[in-house]
Amino acid sequence: MMELRTDTRQKLVRIVVAFLGVVTLYLLFSDLALAEDAATPPACGGKILEKCTPNPGDTAWMLTSVALVLMMTVPGLGLFYGGMVRKKNVGDTVMTSFAVTCLVTILFAVLTYSLAFRSGSPFIGGLDRMFLKDILSDIGKGGIGNPNPLAATIPESVYICFQMTFAIITPALIAGAFAERMKFSAMLWFIGLWAIFVYAPIAHWVWGPDGIFSAGNDAAWVKVLDFAGGTVVHINAGVAGLMCAIMLGRRVETGPAHNMVLTFIGASLLWVGWFGFNAGSAVTAGMQAGMAMLVTQIATAVAGFTWMLVEWALKGKPTVVGICSGAVAGLVAITPASGFVGPVGAFAIGVAAGVCCYWGCTGLKRMFSYDDALDCFGVHALGGIVGALLTGVFAVEQYGGTAGVLEGNPAQFVNQCIGVATVFVYDAVVSLIILFVINLFVGLRVTKDIEREGLDLALHGEVVQ
Repeated sequence: MMELRTDTRQKLVRIVVAFLGVVTLYLLFSDLALAEDAATPPACGGKILEKCTPNPGDTAWMLTSVALVLMMTVPGLGLFYGGMVRKKNVGDTVMTSFAVTCLVTILFAVLTYSLAFRSGSPFIGGLDRMFLKDILSDIGKGGIGNPNPLAATIPESVYICFQMTFAIITPALIAGAFAERMKFSAMLWFIGLWAIFVYAPIAHWVWGPDGIFSAGNDAAWVKVLDFAGGTVVHINAGVAGLMCAIMLGRRVETGPAHNMVLTFIGASLLWVGWFGFNAGSAVTAGMQAGMAMLVTQIATAVAGFTWMLVEWALKGKPTVVGICSGAVAGLVAITPASGFVGPVGAFAIGVAAGVCCYWGCTGLKRMFSYDDALDCFGVHALGGIVGALLTGVFAVEQYGGTAGVLEGNPAQFVNQCIGVATVFVYDAVVSLIILFVINLFVGLRVTKDIEREGLDLALHGEVVQ
């Protein structure tokens, strides 16, 4: 009977994959034909905006996006992760998301905004905005003051808030890898140092006005397409999470997710907030934002549904945690592509994310025996890699200004590979150095007794009733 069920599931998987492949090919050729007639995007629609005037509509959209992206971390990520740990560690998990939000806000205002998003060198920004000095000119000069060249139609204060929410959620994602066993003090040290020495340089490489990988920098060494954070946010967080999991080792004991409803609510908040994450990265309320929103919705739904079908076929039952994880994988994978691909690319990326991230959270993790507690690497690093590489395949010039492999530009795929590999290696090496130093002076892991008792009571003096 078991052999019959396994054979049936395998047949179902083959049928589903074949069906999705046929639909993707059909839509692909249809989309490429229609792209030829698409309207050219406005001159003010690129990643680095030029010849623009202050726009209250852009400012209103970006204020909304700030709120949506902040909602992704508190409460979205806190609930998503909180539902997947055991009950005795829920408080520490949600506390981590909240504390990271506070810590990174302070660091971003003091230092990392200037290092990441101001001109300096190809590798790191300048210090002209330390402690956010001079941004008061936004008020004294008709509401626009000294805008960042990456966001010329909105006050710099709004752009700072928007990028601050990205800087917050990126290290918060790492907590999924070390959940249920890392010292709270060690976590704060790691997140603070990582935000300065890893996040800020990589954000500058990819998004800074003079970064080595910035697609909007004419002097960039390699132009990498990353619309909203496939490399800067997701590969970055996922690789750091893997390094944490390796350094900390396996948990003493594990258990099932204690409350799938919390995970469902958290995933739902992430899905909604992601429209600010992706569509907001257009930094204008225009056509590029509209396309980013559309492809985000499509890729997320396709990835969640694909994950559900694969899990159903291989394990016999679709799960709430599974479909939620699949949706998040789709959100992750479409992030770098959202301003560059059309609906067909979104469909293909969704299928790839659902399949690859499911494998990353099951087969890959078993293969190498690392304890990535909440699948930070399997969802975010693998999803980010899938999305970043497929951006180089499905990019449509008339949507985002750069052609991909399917429009005769294979060099862009090579650029994406270089960007992914560089971020992966730099992040892994520097994260390991930071973890080694913290372990030397503070210690990374709680004792076995604390781990068995639960981090909530031992570290915070609180328990969930």
